[in-house]
Amino acid sequence: MQVTPRRSSCPAACALDLIGDKWTLLIVRDLLRGRDTFGALSAAEEGIPTNILADRLRKMEAARLIEARPYQKRPVRYRYTLTAKGADLGEVVGALAHWGKRHIRGTAVFSDFLHRSAASRRMT
Repeated sequence: MQVTPRRSSCPAACALDLIGDKWTLLIVRDLLRGRDTFGALSAAEEGIPTNILADRLRKMEAARLIEARPYQKRPVRYRYTLTAKGADLGEVVGALAHWGKRHIRGTAVFSDFLHRSAASRRMT
């Protein structure tokens, strides 16, 4: 795996370089919600373009945030799961959801996300 040079030693900057685009944390959110196939992820309300979804999944796998396992041979289709490293981002997504619910009128936190993220916190 190619090592990407860091622009600084700041952990926040390095984390943002890895997960700071507008899609990666939403993919993590959906994986936490149990959406684990390309079709389920691409059906998210935000409407991620399929080429961007494929790119983000590849990058997330390379960064060891997710694992892709084939569940069908022809055509090959994958089921995606968060690694322990990726599951740790549940706290970040939860904090963003909490902030958004508190400060952005008309937002709602999905109940299935609350239940799954609480369960993942209990596992660690």
